[in-house]
Amino acid sequence: MSLPATEVTTVAHSIQLAVAPVFLLSGIGVFLGVLTSRLGRIVDRARPLEAELARADGRAHEDLRERLRWLAKRGRLINLAITLSTVAALLVAIVVALLFASTFAFVQISLATPVATLFILSMLSLVGALVAFLVEVQIATRTIRIGPASRE
Repeated sequence: MSLPATEVTTVAHSIQLAVAPVFLLSGIGVFLGVLTSRLGRIVDRARPLEAELARADGRAHEDLRERLRWLAKRGRLINLAITLSTVAALLVAIVVALLFASTFAFVQISLATPVATLFILSMLSLVGALVAFLVEVQIATRTIRIGPASRE
């Protein structure tokens, strides 16, 4: 019981269409790994500062509060980037499912517009995630402290 040549070609074409977005999903997965690692580092950096804050007073207290504000801002940006990246991955996964479904005529309507719309939305979401990541990296670079804190 073998498939006719046209059906095999159709299946092969469906797989080709679905594989390209899968590479995009892989890249988004790696990006999510980087983002979660950065979020973990932000949290790890904030915990000792919060403990110090409880014991500090005067100028040291204000300095620690400022550092924690910057870490909180960075955390929010990374969280936004993680959310947008996850949305992008979900939209790409839906695109893959729709491409596969449309090829095998599981649905009798044209899915070209929904597929294109979802793909554009996924790219916009990914662009938003990359922008949030870029802003977070710039804040991290601007607020970096190497060596003893300077008392000016």
